[in-house]
Amino acid sequence: MWIIPVVAALIGGWLTYKTISEQGPKVIITFEDGAGLESGKTKIKYKSIEVGTVQTVYINPDLSRVVVTAEFNKQTEPHLTENTRFWVVRPRLGLGGISGFETLVSGAYIAVDPRPGASSRTFTGLVKPPGVTREDEGAQFQLRAENLGSSSPGAPIFSRYPGWTCPRL
Repeated sequence: MWIIPVVAALIGGWLTYKTISEQGPKVIITFEDGAGLESGKTKIKYKSIEVGTVQTVYINPDLSRVVVTAEFNKQTEPHLTENTRFWVVRPRLGLGGISGFETLVSGAYIAVDPRPGASSRTFTGLVKPPGVTREDEGAQFQLRAENLGSSSPGAPIFSRYPGWTCPRL
């Protein structure tokens, strides 16, 4: 007669252990704007593959930023470092063309650019997508000029010096 409650307790304990051991890391990301972010619906993607989900979205106490708590897949844990970058992908129209066009149908999502570094669980999201991500070839330079003229992000750079080559970084 006592065997049924003991077996039920063992099964319940095993299920609890399995659920807790399979949970991925939880992180906090703050953004300037929360447009398009929804609790339980907004996905976090890397290379168009879902790696996490937004759990809650709320405004911090001083009303200056939007705070997102998210849960990631367990296998992403080693890639959540202090140098990892996040940004919201939504439709953007600029001089370089249209970006985030796929979000017109699927809705906004958070993109992640993992980078090496020390482990972290709190992040500040970028306002705009970065110019160069981890998988992109190339380098990023900072151009200083008195006026921009027709320059825009992603524009090619030409040099007047015939023998000049870009140093390897």
